Amino acid sequence: MTPSPYSSTATIELAPNYTLPVVIIVTAIPLLLLSLWIGGVVALFGMFLMFQAGTLRLQFTDTAFDIYRGENLIRRFPYQEWQNWEIFWSNVPILFYFKEVKSIHFLPIIFDSKMLRSCLEQRVPKAEERS
Repeated sequence: MTPSPYSSTATIELAPNYTLPVVIIVTAIPLLLLSLWIGGVVALFGMFLMFQAGTLRLQFTDTAFDIYRGENLIRRFPYQEWQNWEIFWSNVPILFYFKEVKSIHFLPIIFDSKMLRSCLEQRVPKAEERS
């Protein structure tokens, strides 16, 4: 039996982070003065992200990245299907990307980005690190 390249550790739940939604909502205020429609759309998007940050729970388990809303599992992403991942703009992380065998995913950073990076590095080595 060959050892798995993925680390086996305890389940970790990422804490929500409201920075990105708050910045988007604050950005909407001056935009409202320029254009009611553009400012309104940006404000609604910020409120949507605020709602998502408050209601979604993201967990790293031994075998998968799980997304919950309350107690309901919405989606499971098994590590064995991951090909690569990236956190864009490391100094000010705003977007998390990962590629599975059959699909690509982009998630806004509405959770603890440092813990996200730590969990990813432990459980899903980047493609160049696995070679």
